[in-house]
Amino acid sequence: MTRQIRLDQIDDVMREAVEDLVAATTLEWTARVKKATPVRVVYEGEPKGGGQLRAAWQTEIKPLEGTIINNLAYAEPVCYGINLPPSWGGQYRTRQKTVAGFPELIAKELENWMKEQFAR
Repeated sequence: MTRQIRLDQIDDVMREAVEDLVAATTLEWTARVKKATPVRVVYEGEPKGGGQLRAAWQTEIKPLEGTIINNLAYAEPVCYGINLPPSWGGQYRTRQKTVAGFPELIAKELENWMKEQFAR
């Protein structure tokens, strides 16, 4: 059954739909980028560690804006391949063969996902 709304309610209904879509998209992007974020492999005998970059993603959702950030000093080189540390010898590399710019690639993938979600 379709929802019936009066003409004077259209702006409120559309705003609610867009706010829901922004929140859902922000959470979906966060889940995907966390999954794609490389984690340092910890070998036997090494101190525990790894996963700090993945755990450092922060999500903030406002009514019409979703923000995802990672403030770790090495997030930019690992995620985007820019501002590489000298130890990398000027070459982007991760042990998991991560693609530089993967957060932006995930955002582009979400365009179709958002259209499908909005159509629902």
